[in-house]
Amino acid sequence: MTTALVKFEIEKETKNSVRYKEVPAEGKAPIVGTLYVQKWFAGTSKTLQVTIELEA
Repeated sequence: MTTALVKFEIEKETKNSVRYKEVPAEGKAPIVGTLYVQKWFAGTSKTLQVTIELEA
């Protein structure tokens, strides 16, 4: 199984969500790009970390 740890930092707050932009590893292309997370979950977090697992 292939996994990737993707890091994000806050970009902008919208009405009900927070937009995060991916911080790609040096020399690598972004995997996700932009991620929207609902404000009730994101709270005041300035950064996020997401693990992606590929299934066969």
